[in-house]
Amino acid sequence: MPEPVSAMAARARQRLQQDEEDTITRNAGNFADVEADMPKLKNRFSFSLKDNLSSYLGRNNPFFHTVNPETDYVWLLDTTAYQNRIGRWKAEFVAAYFVKNSGKDVAEVVAWVSDRIGLADDEDAKATIAERIQPLVDSILPAHAVNIDLQGVQARLGPSGRDGISSDELAIPGDGYKEGQVVTPKALEGTSSFNITFAKPTGWAVLSDVDDTIKKTLTSSPVGILQTTFAEEPEPIKGMPELYKHLVQKLDNPPFWYLSASPYNLYPFLRQFREQYYPSGTMILRDASWMNLAGFLANLTQGTEAYKVDRIDKVHNWFPRRKFILIGDSTQSDPEAYGEAYCKHTKWIGAIYIRKVMGVEGMDEEKKNAPDRFDKAFKGVPRDVWYVFEDAQELYAKVDALVQSK
Repeated sequence: MPEPVSAMAARARQRLQQDEEDTITRNAGNFADVEADMPKLKNRFSFSLKDNLSSYLGRNNPFFHTVNPETDYVWLLDTTAYQNRIGRWKAEFVAAYFVKNSGKDVAEVVAWVSDRIGLADDEDAKATIAERIQPLVDSILPAHAVNIDLQGVQARLGPSGRDGISSDELAIPGDGYKEGQVVTPKALEGTSSFNITFAKPTGWAVLSDVDDTIKKTLTSSPVGILQTTFAEEPEPIKGMPELYKHLVQKLDNPPFWYLSASPYNLYPFLRQFREQYYPSGTMILRDASWMNLAGFLANLTQGTEAYKVDRIDKVHNWFPRRKFILIGDSTQSDPEAYGEAYCKHTKWIGAIYIRKVMGVEGMDEEKKNAPDRFDKAFKGVPRDVWYVFEDAQELYAKVDALVQSK
């Protein structure tokens, strides 16, 4: 049975306060001190007053501009198509818009990051930092749109809002698409392309956190985040790529969603990592409407529970008859977000798996991994639905048993 309205209201009131788990993370890692020291970006929001004001009009903005491939670049995010009640295929199309090489703060930010993580005078390493930093310092483009070739039909994405992102739910021409089929539309302005994966209304599905669940990010430490995001080659969590291959086999190639609190500016970096180690899927990232670089850390460590519950609700609206497995970790508020999602969508979630993170500098393990924390987060969730694991090997038998029981 769904959670009673009174209990849901209590959860909502609790969430309106600053997330307790976010507070623990930020205090233990001294995030505020690091953020106060971060360089201020000079021209990230350098768009015109007209674009600024008209961006609030959304898709009906009559003053938008089509992107110019000579001066602008656009990222088109992979998506998963669903069927509506009358069987028509639709999908959410997300695009992010930037001005090419407009960030004038790259050298300053690279020097600051290098100093913070104790990087030696390594020009190759600094070049890597500069490449990954660039999308966080380039100017964003509100009130812009891009046209795509959508199965032989021209469709417009956008115009973008003040955060430089557009999100449109559009019908996909044609029918007869098969489960797991992938098509790759292209932008008519420029060379950007993306994948649409088609998923039928029923079957298994997986929604996974990214940072410290499948990728080493060290989200409990601001310096750790800087190092793993900008300087190091991204590293998968031990055993998780193999586990996700097992999920593909046992769940008959289910659709995957990767839900991260990282800002959309990291999309190419995270997509490349996902392609190298994990099954294809839709990556859901967080809008970044901040005015300085400190917002990057805030994105990862503030309001994560509310953000994730909201995005889970969205996926549920698209696939209400799928059976989902939710996978996360103990560093942030995954247990609380997943517990709330279960109480809202009880029949929709078949299992919740939480990785117990240990041995990370700056993490208050005693609080984060306390048994009573998980008991509180999963109040109202049957004990056989959620499981806290240390080694990915622990989940193989559970996944097998879960499939056999359905």
